[in-house]
Amino acid sequence: MPPRFSPKTLQRQLLNWYEEEKREMPWRNNRDPYRILVSEFMLQQTQVKTVIPYFERWIKSFPTLQKLAQARESTVLKHWEGLGYYSRARNLRKTAQIIQQEYSGKVPESLSEIMKLPGVGRYTAGAVLSIAFDQRVPVLDGNVKRVLSRIFLLKENGGNRKSENVLWEVMQNLLPKMETGNFNQAFMELGATVCLPKKPLCLLCPLKRTCQAQESGKQNHYPPRKQPPPSSKIEVSAGVILRRNKIFIQKRKTGGLMGGLWEFPGGKFEPGESPEQCLHREIQEELGVTLHIDEKLMVVKHSYTRFRVTLHVFFCRIRSGRLSPTACEEWDWVKMEELETYPFPAANVKIIKRLMTTRGRASST
Repeated sequence: MPPRFSPKTLQRQLLNWYEEEKREMPWRNNRDPYRILVSEFMLQQTQVKTVIPYFERWIKSFPTLQKLAQARESTVLKHWEGLGYYSRARNLRKTAQIIQQEYSGKVPESLSEIMKLPGVGRYTAGAVLSIAFDQRVPVLDGNVKRVLSRIFLLKENGGNRKSENVLWEVMQNLLPKMETGNFNQAFMELGATVCLPKKPLCLLCPLKRTCQAQESGKQNHYPPRKQPPPSSKIEVSAGVILRRNKIFIQKRKTGGLMGGLWEFPGGKFEPGESPEQCLHREIQEELGVTLHIDEKLMVVKHSYTRFRVTLHVFFCRIRSGRLSPTACEEWDWVKMEELETYPFPAANVKIIKRLMTTRGRASST
């Protein structure tokens, strides 16, 4: 840190700014450890504006840790539908169960203990301990990394273990003795609303006289860019299989990608296959029946973190064979209006929305 730098000045400036400028968020209404734990799970890799309605609905259904611990997994996943990264929802439920059983229903206040919980890493642990219990523990998310890199002209982006450790140490040394939770939130808030990745609002920044990047005009050069992970394209076919005004759905196996969610059956293209050929093969392999494809319902395009899916969806019926699903955990025939009560991956939710607009055509097939 530069000789002229004063941690106490930075702390005072940032805390004063936060008191005046912080955004209203439903989990900031009190310091309930459970509410903070839920918000931090939801905020992992998801923006605040997306999380707020999910959080409010979640707290209405699961107002206490005990209620969440007792909830069925399918109910929990349905409440998470659309947030993505469904392992977070399963881990949050498991965490609630462990806290209920092993910690008498109270979120542990020890760093070593809270980090034993499923889905709780160093960042989530720091956020809960500092915000709920005002412990002197740092947080380090993408916003904090960016602010630190610019203030001190650090060529660190957290892209590897060494870089991550440097940033954790810098943040630890900045923490005030009191109001650590507010300080951590102020750092994250500054990165989210002022110290933006592109075109930072430096004139509005409470730390503009401290920031070395602003002083040198190098804001857009810090932090150094990370190499984006390669993104692959996947072509998939899926069937909306109809039988006497009901639709076949199946539940993905627990432990796999999007495990525990329901879906319309289908799978990935093999080289040289058309969408129809793919669907015929996949249904034969997974369900043991042959299909009659009636018509194409839609094409869904959906992006995940490391791949992009193009999903070809068809109305179809069973032509021959005895249904014997082998690639799922459960399966069922359900009425169209019942589909919205099951948790589905985001791409399948788009199919359901389209089905609701074609209800008459589907039911007459």
